[in-house]
Amino acid sequence: MRGTARRISGTALATVVLSAGLAACTGGKGESARSCTGGTYAWSDVRRSEELTELADPIRLEKRTASYSARLKPVGDTGVRPTVNGTPQGLRAADVIKALGKHLRVGEPLAGPSERDVPEEGLGHVFEAATGDLKGAYYAWAYRKAVEADFAYTCGSNASVKGHVRTWEETGTGFLPCSSGPSEFMTGRQAARESCPEGSDAARTS
Repeated sequence: MRGTARRISGTALATVVLSAGLAACTGGKGESARSCTGGTYAWSDVRRSEELTELADPIRLEKRTASYSARLKPVGDTGVRPTVNGTPQGLRAADVIKALGKHLRVGEPLAGPSERDVPEEGLGHVFEAATGDLKGAYYAWAYRKAVEADFAYTCGSNASVKGHVRTWEETGTGFLPCSSGPSEFMTGRQAARESCPEGSDAARTS
């Protein structure tokens, strides 16, 4: 799971042209006209969103305890992999995702096609807390910070290839008491409304 330490600020909305690599493009007929690996990308409509992926059952600790384990159950559209629609011939989906990461200037690579937000279909993560002084109502959840974008890839004299990328730049988990204020994460506030007692501080909407 990608750690919560990875934070990307800002939103890239402008269309920018970037070099896809150093290989030469070919503009001849046949296969060479279709397969071209040294072109440029024009990115547009880049969107970021924070999505709830897993949620624990409501947690109620009647007596003080030193640690607690909560199984997170998948919710919504989980167990997914990053996708690229319209991958240019001669390139891999991973190449397109890497180019998007370069455009966004991310600190760590975006999730590639082989990664999943939930490790196994139908099975969530197990979150463990060990603060030494747990009592009361708590909530636990997992999230992903998704990113998607449209692109137009141009190489040599070939017509531009248009496509769409959907991946993520971070996944993480959270575990908080319902007696605390609303979480800084949108998904944390959503999880609190689902799991915490009505009227609790964490479940406040404002």
